[in-house]
Amino acid sequence: MKVDLKKELDCYRARRDELRVLDVPAQRFVMVDGHGDPNAAPEYADALAALYPVSYQLKFASKRELDRDYVVMPLEGLWWADDMASFTTGRDKSRWDWTMMILVPDWIPAEMVDAAITRAGEKDPPAALDRVRLEALEEGTCVQALHVGPYDAEGPLLARMHEEFLPAHGLRPTGKHHEIYLGDPRRVAPEKLRTILRQPVAPV
Repeated sequence: MKVDLKKELDCYRARRDELRVLDVPAQRFVMVDGHGDPNAAPEYADALAALYPVSYQLKFASKRELDRDYVVMPLEGLWWADDMASFTTGRDKSRWDWTMMILVPDWIPAEMVDAAITRAGEKDPPAALDRVRLEALEEGTCVQALHVGPYDAEGPLLARMHEEFLPAHGLRPTGKHHEIYLGDPRRVAPEKLRTILRQPVAPV
């Protein structure tokens, strides 16, 4: 039976424009770091071109060697800049730093990830393959909501999260802005894109 962790993990559930507080468990991801506008920086495309082959090699290895098949998880991104206004109002993407990543199921051992990276580079090695790493992410208490629409229209929801919801609940941001891309921009119209927006928080 093929497992779809998006349907099993609470942290992948969100309602449109509805902000809620939740506890996110520690998870492991294959990750690639970069900087700049994802629509213009070549290293962004290179990061995705490395993450997907590794993730599919992991899926195949899990089914072949562990007899556990699963749906490859969606692309996710951590985003940050010196000034949070770069996200909420200015949207100056040239100033953004990012880590793109895809979840690794908890039953997959680290050595299987190493082997998947090796296999992904056997025929036509992706340019960013040497930048792929396995790392745990511990976000803890977070606030998140589902944004439906173009990525550039996220600003109002992010502003409401940071300027209204967090102060009203005695919370402050503590970690990097996190996005989970439930829709493929190559196949889905911009107005129908579904993106979970997440912010780790702590009491003021």
